[in-house]
Amino acid sequence: MRVLISGGAGFIGSHIVAQAVAAGFEVAVLDNLSTGKRENVPPGVKLFTVDLRDRDATLGALRDFDPELVSHQAAQASVPISMRDPRLDAEVNVIGGINLLDACTAPKSRVQKCVFASTGGAIYGEVADGQRASESFPLEPKSPYGIHKLTFEKLLAVYGQSRGLSHTVLRYANVYGPRQDPHGEAGVVAIFFDAALAAKTLTVFAKKSEGDGGCIRDYVYVGDAARANLLAMQGKLPHAVMNVGSGHATTTLELARQIVSLTGSISSIEQGGVRAGDIERSLLDVSRFEQTLGPVTPLAAGLAETARWYRERA
Repeated sequence: MRVLISGGAGFIGSHIVAQAVAAGFEVAVLDNLSTGKRENVPPGVKLFTVDLRDRDATLGALRDFDPELVSHQAAQASVPISMRDPRLDAEVNVIGGINLLDACTAPKSRVQKCVFASTGGAIYGEVADGQRASESFPLEPKSPYGIHKLTFEKLLAVYGQSRGLSHTVLRYANVYGPRQDPHGEAGVVAIFFDAALAAKTLTVFAKKSEGDGGCIRDYVYVGDAARANLLAMQGKLPHAVMNVGSGHATTTLELARQIVSLTGSISSIEQGGVRAGDIERSLLDVSRFEQTLGPVTPLAAGLAETARWYRERA
């Protein structure tokens, strides 16, 4: 079966590509290489160097490869960037996404299903102490990024009703792991590893006030996110919407200390102020995930594997 993976040269997308190839899919990648890297695309996998905002090129790529499945991972993935430039976020995450959906449902298209990388970290908004956000939790995004991801989820439902396109929505927590680029893609884990290995200061942005240990997040290893995508492409997920996370709460300060310890770094950790758009506490209910895929990778194990990759790259 043929699958086209948008953003497949990027961090999460490239892991999905690797697992899809190993599972026997015929894979092509659509990526503008703004944050993705050509070297992340395995030999034998066709690469369309296309920006989703280019409607004609997107339509042309899907006509050329003629996939039966699409995995939509391409995105403007930074909450701070979306706060500074909400128009850019909308152009990529909404308009670019519409171009892809129109290509999926164009005349003679064989695309049956779209698997979408949504966000659990931004779509639910604040998750109160003692709670985890299940898939039925109220959707109260606090940033343009979260709003536009929710918009695309609703667009998927419309295209399903009006054009018959099936879909699965995967709401990611904070995904981390090998190949995450601190200079090109959002991700505090990558930023902290980069700083620790360079003996630079790690900055912990505040939850409510400087010195409070920072925001609380749910961190999920990239291999787990890729496994969820593979099962979705294989039609083995029993749910149309599923959280992809660990269900474990970690403060930014705890994360920084673990990374400094793992790398043996002499870096200091400093406390910063509150960043615009940051959610104070985000934690997912991953019952559906664990029932389908089994236990998630513990943070300590995932960080150790990530540390090994960063050391090798250095």
